[in-house]
Amino acid sequence: MTAPTIDLNADAGESFGRWTLGDDDALFQHITTANIACGYHAGDPATMRSSLIRARNAGIAAGAHPGYPDLLGFGRRALPATDSDVVDYILYQVGALAGFAAAEEVPLTHVKPHGALMGRICRSPGLAVTVARALQSVLPGAPLMFAPTEALRAVVEAGLPVIPENAADLGFDQDGINIVEPVPQAKEPATVADRALEMARGTVRTVEGTVIPMPVRSVCVHGDRPNAVAVAKAVRRRLEAAGFVVRAA
Repeated sequence: MTAPTIDLNADAGESFGRWTLGDDDALFQHITTANIACGYHAGDPATMRSSLIRARNAGIAAGAHPGYPDLLGFGRRALPATDSDVVDYILYQVGALAGFAAAEEVPLTHVKPHGALMGRICRSPGLAVTVARALQSVLPGAPLMFAPTEALRAVVEAGLPVIPENAADLGFDQDGINIVEPVPQAKEPATVADRALEMARGTVRTVEGTVIPMPVRSVCVHGDRPNAVAVAKAVRRRLEAAGFVVRAA
C-alpha cells in the first residue's frame, strides 16, 4: 500500500533591509516548500535572491508569495483595489522573483497569495480564475496555491493548475478560510501538529466547533511566528509518525 503524501509549506523571505524576521535557515530544515515574499508586504531584492539560494541549498521547493502593497500592515490589511489591480500586483511581484530565480537557476514551483490578498482570492471565484490564467503567461504550468473553496473549484473547472492548501497555525471560519492574525503569537506546537494531521486526513474544526471538509495537498505554518521553527518541527514529526510522506506537492 502506497503511503499518503503531504506538503509542508511556510511563508519565508519576509525580512526587509536591516530588519530580520524569522529564522529561515532553521525553518527550511523542517519544511518542504517555501513561499518567498516578493517585496510588497515584505522582502526586498537582496532578501528575495538570498531566500531562493537558501531554499535551493536546503533542497526544498520555492514559489512566489505576492501580497498587497502594504509594508506597514504586512499585507494583512484588506486594501481597496480593483480586480485588475490585483492581477497587476501579482504579476509584478511574480515577475520580479522569477528574474532572481532564473539568475540562480531555481525553478519556481507555485504562487501562493499572502494574507488579506489570499482571503480576497479565496472569496472571489472569478478573480481566482483570472489570476490563475494570468500566471500561465509568466510561469507556464505553475499552480496557484490557496484554500479549497468555491474559488478553487472554479479554477479547477477552468482547467488551470492549483494546489489546495491551508494553514494549520490559524483558526478557520465556516467557509474553511483562515482567520488572519494581525500580530502572530507563539502557538503550542503540539496543538498545531494535531490540526495539521487532521487537515492532512481531510477535515478541520472551525472556531465555531464545526467539523468541515479540508481536502488539502499542502499544510502551511507561518515563518513569522515567534516559535515557527518549533511548530514546523512538531508538525513534520506528527505527520511522519502518522505514516505520511512529507514532500513538496
